[in-house]
Amino acid sequence: MSESAITLWSDTAYFSPYVLSAWVALHEKGVPFALKTVDLENGGQQAPGWPGFSLTQRVPVLEIEGFTLSESTAIDEYLEERFAPPEWQRIYPHDLHNRARARQIQAWLRSDLLPIREERSTTVVFAGARKGPLSPAGQASAAKLFTVADELLAHGKPNLFGEWCIADVDLALMLNRLVLNGDSVPERLADYATFQWQRSSVQRFIALSAKRAG
Repeated sequence: MSESAITLWSDTAYFSPYVLSAWVALHEKGVPFALKTVDLENGGQQAPGWPGFSLTQRVPVLEIEGFTLSESTAIDEYLEERFAPPEWQRIYPHDLHNRARARQIQAWLRSDLLPIREERSTTVVFAGARKGPLSPAGQASAAKLFTVADELLAHGKPNLFGEWCIADVDLALMLNRLVLNGDSVPERLADYATFQWQRSSVQRFIALSAKRAG
């Protein structure tokens, strides 16, 4: 499939954690794609001519052979089915229960922990910003994140399920909102987040953010 057949739409700053998830999925699959941006700050997502306008008016948006899809988890799951293993690299676990757990983790990270997302925006992760102390609500969310992550990683392995999957990126992103701000994070969880951040596909996205910021 040619690069022109697939387009991923991002915010112009490359600060979206959800674009990161879809970007990594495409790179891990080894699927060629074109990257385009929409200016969210100036309301580009509300322009009727933009492909995501009739969907959720949010990024990421995937265009592939006339089909348009938004929401990062939907994109991740679609790519796993469209470019299925073993011909293509797997981005969800082999085991049925672990696949379900990975999807659970992704859904949880997108629907909970709002104080962390508000008080530790991705400018911390991608632009080196520093924020003040967490509010009581932020501290409670961080404690919840640590409890859940500690249980998920109780096996002591560097990935959630003993093999890398797309949920590792999403969990590491949430932890790195705190780690990269200098907040107190349990050492094992900080090490996990740092390890996941070194993955080539993640580093390539970070380079986009750094280039834009520079």
